[in-house]
Amino acid sequence: MLGMIFGVGAVIAMLSIGSGAERQAMEMIDRLGLRNILVRSKDLKQEELNEVRKKSPGLSPRDAQAILEAVPGAEVVAPRVRIEPYKILAAGGKTEAKVYGVSYRQAELGRLETAEGRFLDAADERDHAQVCVIGPAVRRDLYGYGPALGRDLKINDVWFEVIGVLHEAGGASSFQGVTVGSTATEIYVPVTTAVREFDRDPLKSPLDEIVVSLDPSASPSRSSSLVRSLLDRLHGGAADFELVVPEALLEQSRRTQRLFNIVMGCIAGISLLVGGIGIMNIMLATVLERTREIGVRRAVGARRSDIRSQFVVESFAISLLGGLAGVVLGVAIAKVVAFYAGWPTVVTLGSIFLSTGVSIAVGLVSGIYPAVRAADLDPIEALRYE
Repeated sequence: MLGMIFGVGAVIAMLSIGSGAERQAMEMIDRLGLRNILVRSKDLKQEELNEVRKKSPGLSPRDAQAILEAVPGAEVVAPRVRIEPYKILAAGGKTEAKVYGVSYRQAELGRLETAEGRFLDAADERDHAQVCVIGPAVRRDLYGYGPALGRDLKINDVWFEVIGVLHEAGGASSFQGVTVGSTATEIYVPVTTAVREFDRDPLKSPLDEIVVSLDPSASPSRSSSLVRSLLDRLHGGAADFELVVPEALLEQSRRTQRLFNIVMGCIAGISLLVGGIGIMNIMLATVLERTREIGVRRAVGARRSDIRSQFVVESFAISLLGGLAGVVLGVAIAKVVAFYAGWPTVVTLGSIFLSTGVSIAVGLVSGIYPAVRAADLDPIEALRYE
């Protein structure tokens, strides 16, 4: 029965980890945007940076404009720059947060929603407005639970007016080597204001990221190849940028998940096979121990089908108990993995029914041979058995 318990437990744990990984992948892809291409400035060592800057100034507004004009299907091109704040404070307190200069289209591209006020608009970007949208954690640090709209905050030496507060959203997450931060601890200002008001290391790219949103008719893989070719040409072949294509990440995640399922499925299958053999051995031993009882039942009128049914039902009961114990073990493993490894796990009713059903099926198949052996015993010989 232990093999059955471990087999079912392995199936439950495998499916829960797989479902959790799939959910995390879909949430991450949704935040990145399935039809987006992210062009990011590459982090380089100082010596590499010195060499690269001889060929290319890095990602710049010129690149964003070139992508919009030259890449078919590029619907929206939104630049982003990260500001390095050494102080963020307001009358109510201070906080540590990530500050980004973004396009007014960032709300649409990044699935950002405001709980209060509004997001940046085209006029803010055009007029270099000193306004900002803050995450809920920033709002609590600076203003507690009091009103935030219309109040001022200072980033380094530049004052901004708060025009919006974002909804609570998911925390920071990493997927296939791509990290997306938590919007709760972020501040957004117009990208034009960020470029004008904040000094930047001259060796750094003018922009940290360009998000390219494609129309429904465009192929992300083909468009990403066109973007790469265009930027290679504009940057003189300097490898100072990298592309993140969420669609490709999703496909890679699915391949990895399929491989994981195959490996774990083999392990679970072996455990269930061992469990089935164990049930068969138990039932064969039971037939031997109860030979005289079988003879008595046959002598008083029990049919062979009655004997077969008895042992099949007993086999069913053993496999059912093993399956239920395995479900408990699998759920426990999933919880332990989620707690210690930090992996998301999702235990579904489908996985419970599937694994329990498989264990019952294995138990029934394993019980058929012992049941047939029991039914075929000669009643006279069985009564003589000591």
